[in-house]
Amino acid sequence: MTENYEVIVIGGGAAGLSAALVLGRARRRTLVVDAGEPRNAPAAHMQGYLSRDGMPPAEFLAIGREEIARYGVDLVEDRVVDVAEGFAVTLASGRTVRARRLVIATGLRDELPTVPGVAERFGRDVLHCPYCHGWEVRDRAFGVLATTPMSVHQALMVSQWSKDVTLFLHTVGEEQLSADDTRRLAAAGVKVVPGEVAELVVEEDRLTAVRLLDGSMHAREVVFTAPRAIPQTDLLEHLGAEMQETPFGSYPVVDPTGLTTVPGVWAVGNVMGFAEQVVNAAAGGYRAGAFINGELLMTDLDATP
Repeated sequence: MTENYEVIVIGGGAAGLSAALVLGRARRRTLVVDAGEPRNAPAAHMQGYLSRDGMPPAEFLAIGREEIARYGVDLVEDRVVDVAEGFAVTLASGRTVRARRLVIATGLRDELPTVPGVAERFGRDVLHCPYCHGWEVRDRAFGVLATTPMSVHQALMVSQWSKDVTLFLHTVGEEQLSADDTRRLAAAGVKVVPGEVAELVVEEDRLTAVRLLDGSMHAREVVFTAPRAIPQTDLLEHLGAEMQETPFGSYPVVDPTGLTTVPGVWAVGNVMGFAEQVVNAAAGGYRAGAFINGELLMTDLDATP
């Protein structure tokens, strides 16, 4: 038997829970489907969210789940495997649910460089975002593991938090650096080390050095690197949403409320943009939830004889 909801939210991170909270408070019958794989799980704390600065991500999500439950929102730990015509949603458990509107909040996943030590230390002393973690590691010896020429930008940015920064070019050749790159790195006092990185050295559960393939060792306490961000857009593409290529991947075309080119389907959080921090994702979810409620209301009023 198919259960009917007014809105199904696919993804239970900050964006999805925020949309669900607004919809629940608006008395909309809402279901959140969450696979339980938050992107920020490796991080001990999240920063930059006013009044929630320093809160563990797991605690943030637990509170969000409690809050949506107060307003009658259902939440199921499951995975969506198909969305058919009429927004009939099939879950991995075999359950089928149907909705009038969909909110896709499936986020993105990080594909890390395959350097030994990077994945093991990610979220601890291997970091990606100085706005998220820079203050906590300020004034330590930073390394930046380059993955593309864009890593120069990351090295320049992290120099705001430490004056001891080394950019390891890794697989990026020196010839790929522009004249502006070289000038800015010198102005920021960033040391540039060519050569491929072999591993991160860890002693007594802390990062102590970066070792190159030539055997040379460079003492470092923190390494920043930029994972390849892969938006989880399979459902959006399956539904026929128009996509656009960006320097950070392919993302759906959305209007200011998160509405995609598919009527009745919204995309919120990192699934619609690489740069959405937790606070931005929550705001986007709120905006979409409020708009969906109003749109449903007007649709029903216009259909009333």
